[in-house]
Amino acid sequence: MYSRDTVAYQPLPLPDRSDLTPEQSLKAAQAFYDQMRRRHSVRDFSDARVDEAIIASCIRAAGTAPSGANHQPWHFVAISDPAMKAQIRAAAEKEEEAFYAGGGGDEWLKALEPIGTGAEKPHLTTAPWLIVVFAQRYGMTTDGHRYKNYYVPESVGIATGMLITALHQAGLSCLTHTPNPMKFLNDLCDRPESEKPTMILVVGHPAADATVPAVAKIKKPLDQILTVCRPKE
Repeated sequence: MYSRDTVAYQPLPLPDRSDLTPEQSLKAAQAFYDQMRRRHSVRDFSDARVDEAIIASCIRAAGTAPSGANHQPWHFVAISDPAMKAQIRAAAEKEEEAFYAGGGGDEWLKALEPIGTGAEKPHLTTAPWLIVVFAQRYGMTTDGHRYKNYYVPESVGIATGMLITALHQAGLSCLTHTPNPMKFLNDLCDRPESEKPTMILVVGHPAADATVPAVAKIKKPLDQILTVCRPKE
């Protein structure tokens, strides 16, 4: 955390340690992959209630993410208010209509065809929660001093990934949504100018008739996403 006072480095013994054998480690890694491959982005949500405590616990987990200089340059606004969700949907659909009318460009629109997306975003009002992710471009102390944050996109990206994982671990589904422009979210969520909205996570339980695009199940094989540089013999 940033402080205007001089804070000296103070090493602490590693407070938590996981001493697994190689076999246990591999088993744990494989089990985690098996669970994460069951994560799906859905657009068909149930309106079933999700306790606020669950959302708060998942955001608390996201807050443990590493960040540049440990400044933790993120803020999450969890929205269950129907009126606020309706405003977000109206603003998002206005922009999406222009996008799908040709504003997105032919290449982008063609890339989206197998995904089956369109201008209508009913999930923004059906799902019980929307989580708006804000990136703190710079920080402000209580006495009005402005300070620099470091590696903000990287830090917020890591925290958001951890949040998505935590939501999946809690048995929930989510959808990443990035309306453009998103500046209205600062006023709607009462967040300062120093923060930039980067993403909305639509969160809840999938509808009974929820579907996913078949193409979404096609993932790059390991040999296309992994390069191993071994010692030369």
